[in-house]
Amino acid sequence: MTKPATSPQATVLGNALRSINGRMTTELVQVPGDFGLGQVPSRLAPDATTTSVCGFCSTGCGLKIHLKDGQAVNLSPETDYPVNLGMACPKGWEALTPLAAPDRATTPLFRGADGVLRPVEWETAIGAFCDRFKNIQTEHGAHSVAWIGTGQICVEEFAFLGALGKFGMGMKHGDGNTRQCMATAAVAYMESFGFDAPPFTYADFEQSDVLVFIGANPCIAHPIMWQRVLRNPNKPEIIVVDPRRTETAVNATQHLPLKPKSDLTLLYGLAHLIIENGWIDEGFIAESTTGFDEFREFVHRFTPDKVAAETNLTVGQIYHCAESIHRGKAVSFWWTMGVNQSHEATRTAQAIINLALMTGNIGRPGTGANSITGQCNAMGSRLFSNTTNLLGGHDFKNPVHRAKVAGVLGIDERLIPHEASWAYDQIMDGIDRGEIKGLWIIATNTAHSWINQNSVPDLFKKLDFLVVQDMYATTETAQLADLVLPAGGWGEKEGTLINSERRFGPVKKVSRAPGQALSDFNIFRLIAHAWGCGEMFREWTSPEAVFRIVQQITAGQPCDITGIEGYQMLDECGGVQWPWPAKPYGAMESRREGALGTDRSRNPELQNSVPEQERRLFADGKFFTPDGRARFVYEEPRPVAEPTSPAYPFVLLTGRGTSAQWHTNSRTAKSAILRQLYPANAYVEINPEDAARLGIEPNSRVEVSSPRGRIVATAFVTGTVQPGQIFMPMHYAETNKLTHPAFDPYSRQPSYKHCAVNLKPA
Repeated sequence: MTKPATSPQATVLGNALRSINGRMTTELVQVPGDFGLGQVPSRLAPDATTTSVCGFCSTGCGLKIHLKDGQAVNLSPETDYPVNLGMACPKGWEALTPLAAPDRATTPLFRGADGVLRPVEWETAIGAFCDRFKNIQTEHGAHSVAWIGTGQICVEEFAFLGALGKFGMGMKHGDGNTRQCMATAAVAYMESFGFDAPPFTYADFEQSDVLVFIGANPCIAHPIMWQRVLRNPNKPEIIVVDPRRTETAVNATQHLPLKPKSDLTLLYGLAHLIIENGWIDEGFIAESTTGFDEFREFVHRFTPDKVAAETNLTVGQIYHCAESIHRGKAVSFWWTMGVNQSHEATRTAQAIINLALMTGNIGRPGTGANSITGQCNAMGSRLFSNTTNLLGGHDFKNPVHRAKVAGVLGIDERLIPHEASWAYDQIMDGIDRGEIKGLWIIATNTAHSWINQNSVPDLFKKLDFLVVQDMYATTETAQLADLVLPAGGWGEKEGTLINSERRFGPVKKVSRAPGQALSDFNIFRLIAHAWGCGEMFREWTSPEAVFRIVQQITAGQPCDITGIEGYQMLDECGGVQWPWPAKPYGAMESRREGALGTDRSRNPELQNSVPEQERRLFADGKFFTPDGRARFVYEEPRPVAEPTSPAYPFVLLTGRGTSAQWHTNSRTAKSAILRQLYPANAYVEINPEDAARLGIEPNSRVEVSSPRGRIVATAFVTGTVQPGQIFMPMHYAETNKLTHPAFDPYSRQPSYKHCAVNLKPA
């Protein structure tokens, strides 16, 4: 390995790292705290069983992890956890397997003058990180360095990364890969409700009598949520709005196979029918909303005939759907990537919200306009990443918010930017223009997952320095890096995650990270001290210490969690949904009194003392806007960014392939069991009519091309897609060689779900 530098900065790091590795027991003063190497925390017995929240998707299942000699050896679903109730999907059962993968990054890697990545010591790696980024800032300005984060790290790590990048290192621009999945929902909720506030709880899956899924396939994408639907005793009407006949659509009572990206028109048409027939909740509209009269006028021209012509549905299908919504006593609307990843995604999400508002289906059991999140901590990224909003859902532009955050953190308010960061796509454009010269990527695989993937290697060649911080040195993005920092993964660190229903759940350290890998949290600590801003983070010594700081920042916010009394309370309560503000009463002992199922309405001493396991927002009809009213937000539908043409006559749809795959397969591919549950190579779903016309046989090789690239995949001939449409799972690297870089103008979310392609036998 390369010999460590001997600068004063390197000496401080060297002392800290020797302390971390147990080779020194003194000099912890310079970088205080436990860096987490070694066995599991001492509070866990060597052969204990503990519960941790799963680190794959946003469902947030509780997993019972079994330890032997201080290391996790097995896991099973936690039967008492209020999310999954003893169930787990294939990914959850295999959550430990990726930790033992042979291609784990175990030491920092630095690219030499010969272009080869070679192992170096941490002192050299962190020294290079600071020297190169500082030199870039000196030459090109403080904002010429940016970061891209992820929905896969813990809340406490988000907070640290955001505060370090913006307040400590002087960066202005940093965003997360949650921009690719959940930015639309965040913006839609903020504009409609006054805050990014998903109103639901998972119990609503079981309490609705009508469930409407729009661009969502929970059977595959969120199988535990679908299990909650199957527990519904009401024999509910299940309506699926999706161009494909997905696994969820097969199980629906109504499937509306609309023309791709015509969902905004359909939703306005449903609103028109509901209003014209008087199927609205006039009392709720008058007391809790604003802008309805203008919205009524706007949707007046979305007649059934017009909507049928533009969506390729029948008038009967549209009317039946509207009538079912009217007849439901508790109607819940659910959406995910089919809505969020669109050229007009924000307005589509708000059209769903409008339907819930006008029918009064919000704030009651079994109701809500409900965005299902993607990644395990996408909600944490939305509230605490310090990217497009200030920590705790505050506003960079609000001087009161800046002063509050500065006061809690004990920093000079002038260090806090006055405006939000560029979004992911704008950072990538900044690289292209030469305005971003240094990039730090944390736990995401841009070179695989970014839309129009072929552009990424050329863009990254324009950077002066690319740092990738990841569990694996083998990802497509890590292979392009100048410096790779080896990070611990889920199960190798502590912290909290926030799931789709706003539930904070604990993550436990149950395994040692391999080699010299460190948790993201501790990598941030090393960088802070090496950069010279360690004093700013002197109290950020552990994830739980940062959790307490985050709590203070949330005080008075809609996401106030000042009443959560530490990680132990999260453990004992089965997680806690925000908000949970501090109360003037209630020692921890009183909170523990009685079971969580205690009827607090009959026991005033227990009221508001222990969080209910299922809590929803807006039960009082009050929202987070200045006047307490929800907003009707709407806009004219716009044509797709890339329509089909004679050269490219097919529409490519993308989405999740199986419940055994996750994102770019960088973790799920480590499991031999999971690999058996999905096709090894990329495939494309083709309608039988199109296959016959083009002479394409099942399981034959086909060529799919777009204006951006050409790939070869296996033909899967099936009626799940309509003629003129094809589908490819997003997990295969080939898929994003084709996708078109269109973005919603409000959320800046990429439109992965629609582009024009050609298809022919290979």
